[in-house]
Amino acid sequence: MTKTSDVFSQPLWYRTLNKSWGFTYPLGTKIKLEKDDLVRRARKVTGLTEFGPDIWEEPLERMLVSMNEEAKLSPAGRFISRERLVNLLSIRLRANEYFKRFPEILEQELYPAWIIVGLQRTGTTKLQRLLSADPDHRVLPSWEAINPVPFIQLGMTNEELRIKSPQQDCHCEEPKLRSRVFGRSRSDVTTASGIRHPASNDKRIKIARTSVNAVKYISPGFFAIHPLDPLLPEEDVLLLDISFMSTTTEAMMDVPSYSSWLESVDQTPAYAYYVKLLKLLQWFQPGKRWVLKSPHHLEFPHLIADQIPDVKFIWPHRSIYESIPSFLSMLTYNHMIFSDEVNPRRIAERWIRKTGYALDKAIEFRKRGNHDELFVDVHYKDLVTDSMKEMEKIYRLDGGLTSQLTEQFVRHEKEHPHQKHGVHRYDLTDFNVTKADIDQHTSHYQQFIKTLHGRTS
Repeated sequence: MTKTSDVFSQPLWYRTLNKSWGFTYPLGTKIKLEKDDLVRRARKVTGLTEFGPDIWEEPLERMLVSMNEEAKLSPAGRFISRERLVNLLSIRLRANEYFKRFPEILEQELYPAWIIVGLQRTGTTKLQRLLSADPDHRVLPSWEAINPVPFIQLGMTNEELRIKSPQQDCHCEEPKLRSRVFGRSRSDVTTASGIRHPASNDKRIKIARTSVNAVKYISPGFFAIHPLDPLLPEEDVLLLDISFMSTTTEAMMDVPSYSSWLESVDQTPAYAYYVKLLKLLQWFQPGKRWVLKSPHHLEFPHLIADQIPDVKFIWPHRSIYESIPSFLSMLTYNHMIFSDEVNPRRIAERWIRKTGYALDKAIEFRKRGNHDELFVDVHYKDLVTDSMKEMEKIYRLDGGLTSQLTEQFVRHEKEHPHQKHGVHRYDLTDFNVTKADIDQHTSHYQQFIKTLHGRTS
């Protein structure tokens, strides 16, 4: 740790666990992170062998080299990483089984999409979850983002696979589950039965709840930064994880060589597979349009526009001096789950540069051709103080905001108040950086939003 360890610290029990486990490494207890071992485990867990033709091997190999040689993973960090990577490979195996059995999945037209692309800590989660209250919207709940493909058993028939999917009708005894898990057709808002959603005992929901509880214990206070809920929408960058080509890993650990490679390589194959997964998900559960979000997409709007013909980008903005320190705080807590040797200053240097790079890529795309018309801009302070005004702006894309929808959004905000999980406190001094460090990489964006809004905060 650095001198900022008084600001960021691990729970005593977690430090003790890692220290004790580390002492047993001479006995052969160090978790292996090797491709062949991970593949073997995934095949054993699923009973399946074919991953499909899409790219995954080179990205995984590069990731593993960086994780083993650079990330300084703790014993628990290595265990969590292995389980995560085995799960991602297992998802690919199960997805490929569906694609083979049901070719009509990939023959579908992808739904139109509203994709929220703002920086981290700019109100993107609040906005996504608010938009999820519209029953026309197909969202990606956390449990489904973690495991987008249902668990299947070897030897299941096509009909059994269909029944295994979330398309089954379930008369759930918990009314809130019905409305929180998926969007519904507006015509079905008052329907008491027949609404499609997963069974309340779906194994994937149980896994998501376990994951949320684990984060609570390992990283206390995280929920004030990024509130987690197994049933509420989460970032779709988790779908890109399945190609091992996303910023998720570098947001969790120090993997500079993998990060540099990722920034230099064409990510079209990852987004092509991302679209295949979206088609699979909408085959499971229909909707009118996708509402997705991830700051990751700021760097790749050109790829999204190529892969999703009917797309609109919703871009929330917040003072860069507020959003970046808040995000750096979240990153530091993330890193501490996986390593005992976390350097907040190093995290800040790398991610301030990376943030500026992604912002420049988004602005460059937006100014090229007629792409500006693909964007709707939302300001964080307005979203927090007068969200319905911002929703009216967004719903000009869909014929206007109705009184019925306004009531649903207001109800949602009452049930999920701002800062429900506490106030997140942070400061640039926590990372030994200054506003000048931020200005060095984001001056272009600061001028952009000043022109856009007539203000920078």
